[in-house]
Amino acid sequence: MTANEDAAQEFEPKKKPPTEDEKRKKKITPGSLMKALIRPGGGDAGPSDGDQIIYHCTIRTLDGVLVESSRSDYGGKGTPIRHVLGKSKMLLGLLEGIPTMLKGEVAMFKMKHQLHYGEDDCPITAPDGFPKEDELHFEIELIDFFKAKVVTDDLGVVKKVVREGKGWESPREPYEVKAWISAKTVTGKLIMSHTEGEPYLFTFGKSELPKGLEMAIGTMVREEKAVIYVTTQYLTESPLMPVIEEYDEVHFEVELVHFIQVRDMLGDGRLIKRRIRDGKGDFPMDCPLHDSLLRVHYKGTVLNEEKKVFYDTRVDNDGQPLEFCSGEGLVPEGFEMSVRLMLPGEIALVTCPPDYAYDKFPRPSNVPEGAHIQWEIELLSFETPKDWTGLDFKTIMNEAESIRNTGNKLFKQGKYELAKAKYEKLLREFNHINPQDDEEGKVFTDTRNLLHLNVAACYLKLGECKKCIETCNKVLDANPAHVKGLYRRGMAYMTAGDFEEARADFKMMMKVDKSTESDATAALQKLKQKEQEVEKKARKQFKGLFDKKPGEIAEAKGDDDEDQITSESQQKDEAHGDSDETKFEDSHEVPPETPRTRWFSLLWPSGRRLFESLGLNRCAIL
Repeated sequence: MTANEDAAQEFEPKKKPPTEDEKRKKKITPGSLMKALIRPGGGDAGPSDGDQIIYHCTIRTLDGVLVESSRSDYGGKGTPIRHVLGKSKMLLGLLEGIPTMLKGEVAMFKMKHQLHYGEDDCPITAPDGFPKEDELHFEIELIDFFKAKVVTDDLGVVKKVVREGKGWESPREPYEVKAWISAKTVTGKLIMSHTEGEPYLFTFGKSELPKGLEMAIGTMVREEKAVIYVTTQYLTESPLMPVIEEYDEVHFEVELVHFIQVRDMLGDGRLIKRRIRDGKGDFPMDCPLHDSLLRVHYKGTVLNEEKKVFYDTRVDNDGQPLEFCSGEGLVPEGFEMSVRLMLPGEIALVTCPPDYAYDKFPRPSNVPEGAHIQWEIELLSFETPKDWTGLDFKTIMNEAESIRNTGNKLFKQGKYELAKAKYEKLLREFNHINPQDDEEGKVFTDTRNLLHLNVAACYLKLGECKKCIETCNKVLDANPAHVKGLYRRGMAYMTAGDFEEARADFKMMMKVDKSTESDATAALQKLKQKEQEVEKKARKQFKGLFDKKPGEIAEAKGDDDEDQITSESQQKDEAHGDSDETKFEDSHEVPPETPRTRWFSLLWPSGRRLFESLGLNRCAIL
């Protein structure tokens, strides 16, 4: 085989394995399926896979004896049959024959028994008494066919798009939806209609529509118009219409007028963001998901009997918007979570519980403790993080240092999760930086190691010792003699109670760098104290346990002794200082700056005063 043939074979697309229907069609032999045209149809093409087909079917023996029919004239229910080609289980003869028909066509198919219910492994069970071993005539009228959206796997809910809508977002729980809705039987009889006056308003997910109808509307977009076919098992009772048991199927004509995005931010119904004016752009791609400089107007209201407005930027801030950097804990958590999911120009109404408002944030003097809050927020604009593409190495490292300093400030303020997020975002960005020489490589490696150790320090403060150790290992695996890595890992081992591992790290510090002897000695002293406390606690707990006679129960010392030991340890730490606060913590040092206020009422009123009080000319963003 030549090289060109090898290449052609290598890049030849792989054929998809045959479907079950394609395998079944191979059973068809010449003469087993015959078609006679009774009435021609219209159009240029017949149905194909993915199309919903709607047809009547009447089955007779070759002598003309009626076997069964979907038509009411021949004893049937009068309900046309619905199938989706490629999805529905169908008789083999119909699966092969109906795609040859045009819309409105009537045809007679003569089938051998192996093409209807007599087929080996037929996917459809024959009705009682059906002559499945006989050759039969199937008279088919193809009423309609169209591309269908299958909403439920059992084909109990299928949607036909009449008019395409706008955008891509579809309603979901607990969105508020407005729609024109009417319902008809399969014969066209009107059951109910909401097509005049005001559109029908409902809350998605509250069972205010039949189950199948709501499921299908959940696949629609704004201004889309559709016909939705719903079978009886999905016609649940609702305020829109009662359950009508005599109908096997209902056809709903729906035009989705509008929906209001309502987001349950926490999933428990406590923090709710309700969009009251649409913004510009596509959700969520055009939202300030990443840390950004945000400009907003807002009005805050206490949700009590008085519903008092406690702050309004348009009134109390000389009409100036609030400017703040997301990701730095400068506004209540519930406020920031909501703004991150807004589009420019959007206005949203946010109801917030105390623990995401001011229980964990400096509270304005006119907001009572434990108050539920409502904010009306307008996102005016935001500035996205600076793109590092095309920047030289020095500029990139300066940007990284600025962001790291922001993380250090958050660390010093005790905002360890926020600080960790800053460091981790930088580490992800570092995956795309390629130093060009040894000098740049050293600067890059040192900075990356420093960021890993900063992340480890955050984990240690958060009590996640295992993750702290894993993060330190990212530095120590490449450089086992990294003293700051050894120190940080040793502290994590000590906190976790792995004293031998901690001792080994502290001793290794002294071995590789004599200048760290004082810090390592202090750490070893603290380690010794921790070991003595654990040993003392164990002796007290099991004191007298083995002095009892057989059958007697020894009483172990309980929480009082443990509390006393903990208190003694805390007093020692306060007297001598935490040995973790050594020169190995200098990775969290921040440049001196003007102290800023801790009170919300002073922090929010002016974006300019906010940044002046922080000593910043711009927002340090990722």
